[in-house]
Amino acid sequence: MAMLAVLIPLLMLGVVLVLGRYEELLLPQEDSDRREPAGVPPAAVAASSPAPAGTPAPSP
Repeated sequence: MAMLAVLIPLLMLGVVLVLGRYEELLLPQEDSDRREPAGVPPAAVAASSPAPAGTPAPSP
C-alpha cells in the first residue's frame, strides 16, 4: 500500500507533463505571442498609450 501512495502521484505528475508537451506540439504559438519586444522599456510603452476613458487625471 505504501508503494501505491508513492507511485500514483509520480504517475499523475508524469501524465500532466506529457499532456503539457502534447499541447505544445498540437497548438504551437508564434514567437510574437510569447515574448514582448526586447528593445522597448515598460515605461515607454505606458507613456505612449493613452489613458482609458473615465480614468481621472494624475494629481500634481
